[in-house]
Amino acid sequence: MPWLTPPPESSWLLAAAPVLALAVDRVFGEPGLRWHPVAWMGRWLGWAGARLAPRADQPRRRSDRRVFWCAALAWCAAAALVFALAWQLQAGLLLLPAWLAALALGLLLKPLLAWAMLRDEVLAVEPALDQSLEVGRAQLARLVSRDVSGLDAVQVRESAIESLAENLNDSLVAPLFWFAVLGLPGAALFRFANTADAMWGYRGVRPLDGVPRDWNWAGKWAARADDVLGWLPARLTAVLIGLLGGLLGGLRGWRVLAADARRTPSPNGGWPMGAMALALGVRLRKPGAYVLNDAGRTPEAADTLRAGAIGSRTALAAALLACAGWLGTLGA
Repeated sequence: MPWLTPPPESSWLLAAAPVLALAVDRVFGEPGLRWHPVAWMGRWLGWAGARLAPRADQPRRRSDRRVFWCAALAWCAAAALVFALAWQLQAGLLLLPAWLAALALGLLLKPLLAWAMLRDEVLAVEPALDQSLEVGRAQLARLVSRDVSGLDAVQVRESAIESLAENLNDSLVAPLFWFAVLGLPGAALFRFANTADAMWGYRGVRPLDGVPRDWNWAGKWAARADDVLGWLPARLTAVLIGLLGGLLGGLRGWRVLAADARRTPSPNGGWPMGAMALALGVRLRKPGAYVLNDAGRTPEAADTLRAGAIGSRTALAAALLACAGWLGTLGA
């Protein structure tokens, strides 16, 4: 790529940025909201969403088509701005000495991925369940948007493992994948798309700032864009979970995974969740929606810990692959 023009002898230093970002994530965790670029994206998406999604408690003033295209154009304009700013920032960094550019890229990549916080929040579900079911549900509610009030202890555990597997892709593997392909702009674009899907990509009515809003058409573009950008990374995440988790009983296991993944509403989420279910040998369910690895056993507390360990190995493997991928890009 013409905008990646470091001296060949320094390419290996720059390619270390993903591992540096993962190390910063483990040691320092998340930056404060004031400095977090994903929080900035979220604030803009909240402001724009309140103007794009029609109120569900008032008569409609715009057609579905107009709502869809207004939201799509707003998404595209913001995504282009995010990509352009990251492009310019990276271009400036590549003019620095290689060691300094690599350190700066790692520090700037870190807020665009998150593994340590996700792992810690998921593992905290088990100590919370040891206290009481209510405390366990409260901890799970920090991870998922679904109603947790009716879940029993096994369902809380299943949901926690599912959340870890699905968000392992969204919060880590996918940003690293797009970093390997397009550098910092690619990672920033994916995080914008994933944040937009989390805030806009709902079917039906969901409140924003306490106001019920209809997202059926306002969130459709954001949901589809996230599906497209996450398609390859989700399958890569499933492969890594499978290989590093001792998956899958050979070819039959991969066939079971493909069949399970199609049972979930998301075209992507079922892949890492199904791979984790098979790697652990457990059954994962969302009541009324799907069952993954139906032949598996009921998950136990130790399985949550095993899921965290598999996730950590997957995170490191993804970072190393991103290093190798970006090294190839820099040398191209």
